[in-house]
Amino acid sequence: MINYNNTEFILSAAGTSQFLRGADIPTVAIAGRSNVGKSSVINSLVRRKNFARTSAQPGKTAHVNYFRVDDTFYLADLPGYGYAKVSKAEKERWARLMESFFAEADLIGAGILIVDARHKPTGDDVTMCNWFKGTGVPLLVVANKLDKLKKSEVEPNLKRIEDTLGLIVTQLLPYSAETNFNREALEESVAELLPTA
Repeated sequence: MINYNNTEFILSAAGTSQFLRGADIPTVAIAGRSNVGKSSVINSLVRRKNFARTSAQPGKTAHVNYFRVDDTFYLADLPGYGYAKVSKAEKERWARLMESFFAEADLIGAGILIVDARHKPTGDDVTMCNWFKGTGVPLLVVANKLDKLKKSEVEPNLKRIEDTLGLIVTQLLPYSAETNFNREALEESVAELLPTA
């Protein structure tokens, strides 16, 4: 069992030269739109309220932040995307950073994409999902903010996410960082994603 309490911040990579290469353990990359609650999902997973900074102002994570989880894997928190108020130059810098990150086969062992359970995935979500698929690594899509849906909305919304992103059912996990709904399932899913030595 992975002890998620035993998680520590390692480094914040602002450029390609700082990416973790040749690591002794696999890296799981986690991505999502700026206001999708990615930091909240990380905090929920590691059981610490303010571990990954949550911000009232989306678009604050401009680097790739690496966390070492129980000496088992690195969690690479990718910059949030799709936030309108970021300058064009910043968006271009972000795009270059992400293209470099996904271009190097050894940087990612598995991927987690956070989407909003309430909405159809955006074009940016589809692009990010395709970037993950392009690496050939195992991918889990976490539909966060499930607590904001009525019961009758859950199934059709999850089906819409599956169809839009071209997923098989086992790749999609309904989740709520607010209530920690499905946290144990997320822990198990992450463990299953990890490449076996």
